[in-house]
Amino acid sequence: MLLILILVFLGVFAVAALLMVASGTLASQKARQVLATLDSVLATDTPEAKEQVVNLRKNERFSAIPWINRELQKLELAPRLHRLLAQADLKWTAGGLLAMCTAGAVIPFYLIEARTGLLLAAVPCGLAVGAAPVAWVFFKRNKRFGKFEEGLPEALDLMVSALRAGHSLIAAMGLVARECVDPIGAEFRACFEEQNYGLEMNTAMDNMINRVPLQDLRIVSTAIMIQRESGGNLAEVLDKTSHVIRERFRLKRQVMTHTAQGRLTGIILTVLPVVLGIAIYFVNPEMMSILWKTQIGIKLLWAASGMIVIGGLIIRKIVNMDV
Repeated sequence: MLLILILVFLGVFAVAALLMVASGTLASQKARQVLATLDSVLATDTPEAKEQVVNLRKNERFSAIPWINRELQKLELAPRLHRLLAQADLKWTAGGLLAMCTAGAVIPFYLIEARTGLLLAAVPCGLAVGAAPVAWVFFKRNKRFGKFEEGLPEALDLMVSALRAGHSLIAAMGLVARECVDPIGAEFRACFEEQNYGLEMNTAMDNMINRVPLQDLRIVSTAIMIQRESGGNLAEVLDKTSHVIRERFRLKRQVMTHTAQGRLTGIILTVLPVVLGIAIYFVNPEMMSILWKTQIGIKLLWAASGMIVIGGLIIRKIVNMDV
């Protein structure tokens, strides 16, 4: 019995050893292949070599379809859409977003125009449905930025505690990346990993600001950069920065409270003409249909729509205050 157990142990050990050797051989072969490619690229200056350099870099796909991905890489709009989707934390691609907007605009426009023949009604409906995916992306982006802004003071307090305990700035950022929830943890984790990969602190902080373009984060980045240039107590600097961000956030909420009536007035004045027009149409369709059956009625509809949009934008500009 003992002999059988020894033989089984030796057999399992031999299989595991062979698997480890095989995996190590494959990894070493891949490593040698990558190093050989890098050496050949650095030693030459041909277009083919430059193409190999591009292939070794991080590849961002804008669409799952290859030819659409190639075309989108030539446009300046695609990287902006990709950054917008990343800021919204959505797994969509730029090509998918453009496809959804196009389908959402064309299909309702075709159905309404084919059924009713009213171009005046088909165009706004098509534009509204086509803009819905972009509006959803901006909604998710603003919601994520709001969570980041609310969690930033607590993250700074955690960094201050780590610095006062004797940790370095990079170690404090790693602690925030581990302990804080997303999106705070995800963004600080990306910044922490970029520094581990060899990027300078200035570059890593600039990258995080590009991913999360918030004024509060710019204040934190400026405070850290000034402290690294001039020296001083970084824990105290971050503590005061956290206090400034909290006071700024409190003032912003106070402004939102005082402007709530103005924002509600803007919403009511924007929606009321549309709701009233629909209600009148159900009560007396013949009277309301004059607006899109006569030339003067169509002109009045366009003028009313333009004035509603302009009025809503003016009210929005008045009640939105930068703090």
